[in-house]
Amino acid sequence: MEDGDKKPTGCCLFVLYNSCFRRRPVTVSPLNPISPSAVSKGSIHNSNARRPIPNQTSAAFPYPHPKPTTADQTKLTPPGGIPRPGNGGISSELDSMIYDHQRTKGSSTLVRASSGNFMLYGNLGNLRAPGAVTPNRNILEYLPKTAKEMEKARGGGKVEAPASICRALSRRLDPEELKEMGNEEYKNGRYAEAVALYERAILIDPEKASYWSNKAAALMGLGLLLDAVEDCREAIRIDPYYFRAHQRLANLYLRLGEPERAAKHYKLAKNEASYDDISHAKDIQVFIGKCSEARKSRNWNILLKESHSAISAGADSSPQIFAYQAEALLMLRKLEDAEESMIDAPKFETAASTKFFGAPSNAYYLSVRAQVDMAEGKFENAVSLAQMAARIDPGSREIAAVARKARSVASARSMGNNLFKASKYDEASLAYGNGLKHDPQNAILLSNRAACLSKLGEWQKAIEDCNAALILRPKYSKARLRRADCNAKMERWEASVEDYEVLVLEMSGDKTVIKALQEAKEHLKRKSVEGILEAANGSEVRHLTNKDQFHGVVKSPGEYEGKILLSKVGNGELSA
Repeated sequence: MEDGDKKPTGCCLFVLYNSCFRRRPVTVSPLNPISPSAVSKGSIHNSNARRPIPNQTSAAFPYPHPKPTTADQTKLTPPGGIPRPGNGGISSELDSMIYDHQRTKGSSTLVRASSGNFMLYGNLGNLRAPGAVTPNRNILEYLPKTAKEMEKARGGGKVEAPASICRALSRRLDPEELKEMGNEEYKNGRYAEAVALYERAILIDPEKASYWSNKAAALMGLGLLLDAVEDCREAIRIDPYYFRAHQRLANLYLRLGEPERAAKHYKLAKNEASYDDISHAKDIQVFIGKCSEARKSRNWNILLKESHSAISAGADSSPQIFAYQAEALLMLRKLEDAEESMIDAPKFETAASTKFFGAPSNAYYLSVRAQVDMAEGKFENAVSLAQMAARIDPGSREIAAVARKARSVASARSMGNNLFKASKYDEASLAYGNGLKHDPQNAILLSNRAACLSKLGEWQKAIEDCNAALILRPKYSKARLRRADCNAKMERWEASVEDYEVLVLEMSGDKTVIKALQEAKEHLKRKSVEGILEAANGSEVRHLTNKDQFHGVVKSPGEYEGKILLSKVGNGELSA
């Protein structure tokens, strides 16, 4: 021992013993309102209690603890009858937690602490500095969140977790019991709850392959396929001979359009997979190969056929195959079908998709999405997707060309819109025309240019642009409405009525369209009568003014042959 060291004195040991192990006096708290007189009379019996040491209270507590008044107790007691705990160490903090829990649940039932449900906050007791503030929190906030609860936190609506799940997660259960509960939730189609239970089991025993594999199955039910792939891989890492995990991973690869990987894991699955599964994977591989060849030769009909076959065979979650299908529909000028194809396509997070499928594949998918959005009129979104694709695969000339095209078309459309709002219709028409040089099959630009031509009185040219737009998008109501209006201005009432009748069905309840249809029909009737009178050209005209004359025509039609008959209909209009 060095000279600078000092031995602890007995006085220090005595102070340490006295502060840690000597019994402190009974104090009054709102939850235990015991009067000092009751203590002095011995109404509280404790056979193991020591006799109090004189002046012990003042030694242990240098600050006095006054007796709470009636007003203070009233403030501490809420309407439910449960007294609000005060500040007095670990016990008071736990009482405060119980009080907050009961207040949020609307129940006054006491919570019995046990080794299974007791949780100590980190800032209680002597773990933190004195005077630390304990936030009022629900103990369930510290439990794993289900997918629905996470969606609720993002603003997706009110979701209540089943009480059985909360009880299971708040109790200390065996991981096998948690797995069985997860299996039951999975069978009932409650995949988010199953995931939460499997995750709880994994926290307890992360080296059990079946927990990871079962969680992957539940994630598949939620449509989180890339996450399910990672969990299957983890299960196989833990147990390379876990055949069920190989079979599930093969199914995932098949759906994601990776038939070669699927066939490999079907073989490793042994008895869990059959020869038909391997054959099925090879069939999808053939379909995808034909898609690639058809795209290189720009045979869009074959590409459409083979991509549809691959999706129908089971590759229903492959972004690349849906991109094949949408691109073929775009090139065949079936824009609305291309939009439907992209709606049905899987939506994965960009970084995860690039990591799994590779940069060229994901960049191609994003570029096709950009072209579909551009055809649909979502120009800003198209530019964003095209630029993202160019960043992912900067070496692709094809994708760079799509990005340039998207920027040019979006710029032309924006300039045209601004000029149209300023009533500069001639310049706006030229701006839309510049956009059409980059994308001749853009129905939005064709319809917008038709609006400019209509304002300039060039109705025939406007009708031609509307015709081209409707060939590309037969349900494009704006183009049909403009064509109906131009035909009406050119007094082509029959064509105008035909378009307005379609619009009444597509734009149900639109009063402007209904009124325009009625006016077009009135003009058509007048034109019909005028045509009849012109056709008469000196022929004898007989007016039928009553039913008897009409019946006479019916009985002896030969008498009126070669004559023009005009009669009054119910609303007083002429009819021939």
